[in-house]
Amino acid sequence: MADILVVDDQENPRKALSFLLSRKGGYHVEEAEDGNSAIQWLREKNFDLVITDLRMKKIDGIELLKRTKKDFPTTEVIVITAYGTVKSGVEAMKLGAYDYIQKDYDNEEFLLLVKRALEKSDYVKQVNYLKGELRDKYRFENIIGNSDAMNNVLKMVSQVAHTDSTVLLTGETGTGKELIANAIHTNSPRRDKQMLAMNCASLPENLLDSELFGHAKGSFTGANRDRKGFFEEADMGTVFLDEIGDIAPQTQVRLLRFLQDGEIRRIGENRPIRVNVRLIAATHKDLKKEVELNTFREDLYYRLNVIPIHIPPLRERPEDIPILVNYFLKKYSKKFNKDIASLSPSALSIFMDYDWPGNVRELENVIERSLILSKKDNIETDDLAISFPKNIQKIQQSRGEKNDMSLDEMEKWLILDTLERNNNNQKLTAQKLGISTTTLWRKLKKYGITLGESESS
Repeated sequence: MADILVVDDQENPRKALSFLLSRKGGYHVEEAEDGNSAIQWLREKNFDLVITDLRMKKIDGIELLKRTKKDFPTTEVIVITAYGTVKSGVEAMKLGAYDYIQKDYDNEEFLLLVKRALEKSDYVKQVNYLKGELRDKYRFENIIGNSDAMNNVLKMVSQVAHTDSTVLLTGETGTGKELIANAIHTNSPRRDKQMLAMNCASLPENLLDSELFGHAKGSFTGANRDRKGFFEEADMGTVFLDEIGDIAPQTQVRLLRFLQDGEIRRIGENRPIRVNVRLIAATHKDLKKEVELNTFREDLYYRLNVIPIHIPPLRERPEDIPILVNYFLKKYSKKFNKDIASLSPSALSIFMDYDWPGNVRELENVIERSLILSKKDNIETDDLAISFPKNIQKIQQSRGEKNDMSLDEMEKWLILDTLERNNNNQKLTAQKLGISTTTLWRKLKKYGITLGESESS
């Protein structure tokens, strides 16, 4: 049930309006006898709609409207004006009022206006909620990984997010380039505008040009109307072009023109269109080599490579694997309503020794598939057979001594291995393992692991 605040310093009109809204409209209504009381009500309760008389002593309807829209932006406001004060009603709408209505209103017409104002309030709240969900999803801390390599990536992302500089993301397929692009956009001043994403390898040249830059009616067979492209649609926002290394020469020319002049031209038109768009590009290719092979323009490469960010493959940051495993186990246990919280020590050993050519995307798919197949409370080696049919036996043979480890033995081995790779630095080891230095100290004591005085800090 919607909550409405009725504000009028005259009791009879206020009571009549409250009666109409509560009895015929079915809304929950509170009353305020002046602007000060209305502001107090707004501070104490979330209202969907304020209906206020225009002329009141001390704080009038216009002042109340200004304060409401400033401090409670999702609350809609309808202003009631006296006969002959249309100018004031128009002024109210310019200041953010949903609408105004004169005092000799028809009840049914008024209730319809209220219904529409509440629909807008609900829509704005839903949009804000979804924006919040999106921002939560792409917060830096939700990009999983605690390795030095990923921390360096996130440090760079945080530095460039607030700029308009072009970013070139490089890395193998499946490393999370689109996730990083979303994080840059969502944490940028353009966050409230669109980010449109296109995989440049997914479309032939003529269709890609049309999708990106738009086309004029009649410019080619099937072009039955003018159409905006991604760059026009995303004006004031961001365009993310994945697999930029696969675009054809003609598309490269069009893209270069945009990066040089901030202008695009629709296919079939010579008229330039200015757009304000931030470009984030990504590729798994070595663009320097593509330039040497004359398949990619050198001038475009340098225009794209303003802020280069390389996302390392998973095999170069194995310390992120247990953290990723834990994250995806929680995600898919919730999705499929299963209570699987861990891998067996032998299964985790396989994860740690596998090269992950498909990177994080492959690891996520393996977790999802294995969790679906598992009938126990954890994922065993047998559950991985379908995911690693060619690799599992080889890995088991190379690390056979770990297959029969207990969970404690596996944890001890993981701690020792991480200590060795970090020169026995306990602080770094704790960071890599995603635990506190106090927790690490307790585990060292538990497993009887001793370190030299000079190696412990």
